[in-house]
Amino acid sequence: MYYALAKVAKEQFGLDDVAKEFIELGNQETNHGAFYAMLNGRYPIDEKTFWNMVRGLSKAEFKGENNINQLADKLAELGVGEEAVAQVREFAVQEKHHGERTKAILDKYAGAEVNNEGQKVYSCSVCGFEYVGDLDNEPDDYKCPVCNMPKAVFKLI
Repeated sequence: MYYALAKVAKEQFGLDDVAKEFIELGNQETNHGAFYAMLNGRYPIDEKTFWNMVRGLSKAEFKGENNINQLADKLAELGVGEEAVAQVREFAVQEKHHGERTKAILDKYAGAEVNNEGQKVYSCSVCGFEYVGDLDNEPDDYKCPVCNMPKAVFKLI
């Protein structure tokens, strides 16, 4: 919400100082969300799970590029303004960049930690996030950490 308010303040009203204030508030809220997610056990505490999550996120970012380009195509078909379609296409480029950066982090730091030989791997059919381990061990209300879809959308790969 704060980032959206910052965008409106800057782009529609030229209020750069107000935009900066909202961005700072948004950054603080993001930090709060990260803390609460960790407190609620939504993110890994052991190193292997951490790297598997980064690996799964990287795959989701690469799939996101394709998904967002499809969204841009649909927006163009609907006659949404060229400026909005161009912005969505830029988001697709950024998703690919996120995938490349997270893969580079994995390649540089993860080493053998992402060797999942002999383990089950499930892929979220919506965003492409990969879950390593037995998804049946997760509670029924487990949701994809990337797109928040229920575990029912995951497919064993």
